[in-house]
This record gives sequence, structure tokens and C-alpha cells, in this order.
Amino acid sequence: MTGKPPGENGAVVGHAPVLLRESVDALRVQPGGVWLDGTFGGGGHATHILEACAPDGRLVAVDADIDAIARAERLRGTLDHPDRMTILHENLRNLDSALDSAGIERLDGAMFDLGVSSFQLDQPERGFSFRYDAPLDMRFDQTRGPSATDLIQSLPEQEIADVLFRFGEERRSRRIARAIVAARESGEAWTTGRLAMVVERAIGRKPGNIHPATRTFQALRIAVNGELDAIEPALQAAVRRLRPGGRLVVITFHSLEDRIVKRFIADASRACICPPEQPICTCDAAPVLRRVGKPVRPSETEVTLNSRSRSSIMRVAERSRPVTTG
Repeated sequence: MTGKPPGENGAVVGHAPVLLRESVDALRVQPGGVWLDGTFGGGGHATHILEACAPDGRLVAVDADIDAIARAERLRGTLDHPDRMTILHENLRNLDSALDSAGIERLDGAMFDLGVSSFQLDQPERGFSFRYDAPLDMRFDQTRGPSATDLIQSLPEQEIADVLFRFGEERRSRRIARAIVAARESGEAWTTGRLAMVVERAIGRKPGNIHPATRTFQALRIAVNGELDAIEPALQAAVRRLRPGGRLVVITFHSLEDRIVKRFIADASRACICPPEQPICTCDAAPVLRRVGKPVRPSETEVTLNSRSRSSIMRVAERSRPVTTG
């Protein structure tokens, strides 16, 4: 969900949704209906969905970040009919129960713009980026759960290494974990700058390469927020509510996310998507999704104006049949 729009000289100056035109077009938003924005972020996609489904279409906006929820509230306040927008402050892993609580039984389309937003990256106090020396937090929802500092301060060395390898695909995870545990002995407070320095000293830095702490920061962020574990439950919750012909649009930013989305769409295109703990299949064990087109990547122009869009990839699927109640 990262991105910023270009200024007069082409520089990036604020938040802009990635693959905006492509994603809204793929969603096939029409007047009326109920549409889900599972990751509100800066509200760029949501704003265009609301415009496209006017005058009586509804948007369900979901985000775990309280700052994003505040932005959603401000957007709702600009609508002639604020009841067109339902706002849910919730982690994606709990999307199913959140939609149930809000009385959302059917969706005409659902989109997810996964990952971290520019707002989060550009606020030093959120602790997502080593561009600033700030408290090491990284939580999407700062009202609950352990921070990145809590993790690296409390986890055993092997578990830190496992986190870095699994979520950051960091090949030198053991060396970094060893350095982090050694650095804990000083009792010095953890900040983004200190962690970046510890990683750089542990594995070195080659000119022209990405910062050596990049994978470590990605891994800790994913672990803190349980990002990968939330994707499939969120997709299941959305797809079970999609009407036949309704579209699922998902934008990912790294291979770990994309792998889950790709597998989910492939599996749902071959068999049912009922969760393993559900005793009775409600979709008759038949395919419920149809893959639409090939994966979409940003254009060269978008990447030039917004370098953060470079790694994004969009996948689209369509609900092929209704859910039964057997």
C-alpha cells in the first residue's frame, strides 16, 4: 500500500495508492452494491471506490492502524451520505468476525492493498524505517500487542534468527541474531537507528546495495503484526461473501505475500475454501474462484514517479458460483 504522488518536478510529496486505475478497473465498481477495502491506509483506493459506486453504493473500510481509522473518519465526514461508509478498526486476521458484527453478509467486490503504507513509513515515531532514529515500534495497531523492541529484547537468539530467515529471507540471520543478543547486554534503549547500526556492523555494507538492515526490518514488521498469518483468513472471509461475478483484487509487495495470495487463488479455483475446522462444507467442494488475467505490475511511468511501487504485483479473481447452505 506504499506510495506517494508526484509534485511539480516529479518528486514524491504525499500518499498515492499503487496501481490505482488498474485495481479499481479490475474491481469493476458500479453504482450501488457493497464494496470492501480491506486495507484503508491513506484512503486513495477507498475514495475512488466511493466515487464509482455513487450515489447509493456502500464501502466497508478496514484497518488495524488507528491513524488510518482517523483518516477514514475524516473521509466519511466529507460524504453527503456518511452512512455509505462503514469503518472497522480491526486486524485482517479477524475480518470474518468483524464483518459479521457489522452485519455485512454479501459483498459485490473486495480489494486488499497489503503491506506498510507511506504514512507509516514517513512517521518517525512509528518506528518502521531506519531513515529516522526513533523508537523501535513497528505495530500497525499501537493500542495492542508487543512492539519490535519487545521481540528483539525478549526472544532467544535462535527464535530471532528464525524470524529474520522466515519473514525477511535473510541468509545471514544467525549472525544478525547473535549481534542483537550481544547488543542487549548494554541495556541501551532500542531505536531504529541503533538496530540498523547493529545489523550493519554484523554483516557489513557494500556500496550501491540496499541497506543491510532492510530484510531485518521487513522481518520484524511482519512478525510484530502477524501479517502473513492474516492474509488467508482475510481472503477466505471476503470470498465467502462475494456474490457470483464479484471480484477479488489483491496487491502485494513482496514474494512472501504474493506466494500466499497466488496459492489461495489457485486452490480456490480447484476446490472449496471452507476452513479445516468447519465440519460441513458450505460450497459443495467445487471451485468458487476463477482467475482473471495475468498478474499486473506497475508501469514504468508509475515506478519512475513512485519508486515504492516497484515491487508491487496485483492478482485478480472472480467469484464463479454462489455459496450454498448445505
